[in-house]
Amino acid sequence: QVQLVESGGGLVQAGGSLRLSCAASGTIFRINNMGWYRQAPGKQRELVAFITSGGTTNYADSVKGRVTISRDNAKNTVSLQMNSAKPEDTAVYYCRVLIAPKVYWGQGTQVTVSS
Repeated sequence: QVQLVESGGGLVQAGGSLRLSCAASGTIFRINNMGWYRQAPGKQRELVAFITSGGTTNYADSVKGRVTISRDNAKNTVSLQMNSAKPEDTAVYYCRVLIAPKVYWGQGTQVTVSS
C-alpha cells in the first residue's frame, strides 16, 4: 500500500508565496507521474501541474508563470512552489501519484489566499 502525506498549506496574502510538499511512502517500485490538483468550493477538481518521471512538466493555464512543480525521485516527494498567489487560488490542494496501474491521492491541504 502507498500513503501520501501533504504539507505546506495555510493562509497567505494575495501576492505572497507558498510551497506545498507531498511525500509518498510504502511499497513503491517506480513512480510515474506526480502532480497537484485543486478543488475550490462548488467547483470540480482541476489539474494544477504534473511532472513525469523524466522531469517533463505541464501546467494549467491559470497558474503558468506563477507555479513550479518539482520532484525528488530519491525521496519520492513532489513539491509545488506558488508565487504571486491570487484569491482565486483558494482551494483544497491534492497530491496525485501514478504508480502504474494505480493512482493514489493525498488527503488534501487547504490553501487560502486573502485579498
